[in-house]
Amino acid sequence: MANRIVLNETGYHGRGALSSLADEAKARGFKKAFVCSDPSLVKFGVTGKVFAVLEKAGLAYELYSDIKPNPTIENVQAGVAAFRACGADYIVAVGGGSSMDTAKAIGIIIANPEYADVRSLEGVAPTKNPSIPIIAIPTTAGTAAEVTINYVITDVEKQRKFVCVDVHDIPVVAIIDPEMMETMPKGLTAATGMDALTHAIEGYITKAAWEMTDMFHLKAIEIISRSLRAAVAGEKEGRDDMALGQYIAGMGFSNVGLGIVHSMAHTLGAVYDTPHGVANAILLPTVMEYNAPDTGEKYREIARAMGVKGVDGMSMEEYRKAAVDAVRKLSCDVGIPSDLKEIVKKEDVDFLAESAYADACRPGNPRDTSVADIKELFLSLI
Repeated sequence: MANRIVLNETGYHGRGALSSLADEAKARGFKKAFVCSDPSLVKFGVTGKVFAVLEKAGLAYELYSDIKPNPTIENVQAGVAAFRACGADYIVAVGGGSSMDTAKAIGIIIANPEYADVRSLEGVAPTKNPSIPIIAIPTTAGTAAEVTINYVITDVEKQRKFVCVDVHDIPVVAIIDPEMMETMPKGLTAATGMDALTHAIEGYITKAAWEMTDMFHLKAIEIISRSLRAAVAGEKEGRDDMALGQYIAGMGFSNVGLGIVHSMAHTLGAVYDTPHGVANAILLPTVMEYNAPDTGEKYREIARAMGVKGVDGMSMEEYRKAAVDAVRKLSCDVGIPSDLKEIVKKEDVDFLAESAYADACRPGNPRDTSVADIKELFLSLI
């Protein structure tokens, strides 16, 4: 079977890249932007930087900001109605994964109205038409939603998140400008950075991984491991590197999938509204230990990419432990909690395990798992 790679049509990287927005919109003949951005970014003036570029170029836009941190079916439905009412012909997604996931769902439904019920897009939906064109401008260094073919929506009624995978939803243009990420507080920088590391590690060991995606993932692990502490400390070079590292991780995992760290994190977000990056960071070392028997020699390369010395002289058991320890140390250094005791209620564990097992990321896990196994993983952290 052939391996497939799907990436953005165009990407801009580096400080000042935001100015490319107007050039791209004009070159593509776009007339009016539907700007998807969450309320906090609007409040603190981050989205205003995008407005300024559009206004200077004489480009019309309308704002849509009814977006929650874990975007809901209702957020998507309201966005579809707002897009249809405003006469826009493209979407500018400004924010983290929440804004971009909402934008992707809106764009797909507008272009494929037979999928008006966003629930029908769960998994791999056979949509026929590309999304309304999306220009994605991330304000966090973690989700890489600007370069992926995935989006995640929360079904509040059923207390679950569902993953949608569709090559038609990838933004046509990604603008990765570290200046748009400078307002991230330390906690968000840490959480989104650990989300990016989780993408890189899970993508590297997933069942579908192959040489090209391994290249992306190992480079992403290297960049994130050397840069995240500095980014959390507010250092410019660290933030610049994290902007690139998280994008490279997205180039990989978007094409090969993830594993049960994400499956478990999705259900924590749906039930407790746990920030996605925090959930991933807490779960990652424990799930790595669980997956180790089915990863061959890959943990040696993870340890090497994370800066561990002497890995070639280590036994398999030693380098596997070294990789897990390096992840745990990084997570601790950037202030992530070490367990789920303040988050998970024991009486919810059965539901959490069943929901995680049903998640679309679970089949990609390198080790075949079960509801009982996932339950034990949750229990080990509370």
